[in-house]
Amino acid sequence: MRKINIGLTEEQLQGVNELLNQDLADAYLLLIKTKKYHWDVVGPQFLSLHKLWEEHYEILTENIDSYAERVRALGGYPVATARGFLERATLKENPDRLPLATDMVARLVDDHEQIIRNLREHIDRCSEEYHDQGTADFLTGFMEQHEEMAWMLRSFIEGQAIQPDQQAPAADGNKVPVGV
Repeated sequence: MRKINIGLTEEQLQGVNELLNQDLADAYLLLIKTKKYHWDVVGPQFLSLHKLWEEHYEILTENIDSYAERVRALGGYPVATARGFLERATLKENPDRLPLATDMVARLVDDHEQIIRNLREHIDRCSEEYHDQGTADFLTGFMEQHEEMAWMLRSFIEGQAIQPDQQAPAADGNKVPVGV
């Protein structure tokens, strides 16, 4: 294999690829959970969650491919086995009984927030420790996607409907006019 000459040492490339493979493993495990909940959700929220989770797992599928390609571009090999994913992931499986729809949402929020925290750390390490601003920027885009997905999911379980007088309840209990 031809040596990569992009201004990063072998050690820096290896360190970045380890971070990317952890992110890949987390994304893959989150994809599996999202897909499972997409299949298994029941109740009055079925249609809205089924559609939302389809959008999310399509995004995650694209991201997984991007992570793997980034690893290859930096001379590494992406993790590509179930065992490898489970060994590297910071997310945990939940093989227990099927949760209620709201609990499914809450679990996915927790997972997205874990990934966001990991990405923040990895962005800093890529930039400061490994001097790889390209990968730091690459990861920032994924962090923003996870922030948006987490927000959508949090809104589902935490949000309150807008009142008939067109005022939304504020966190402190006061009402805030819509559009302000």
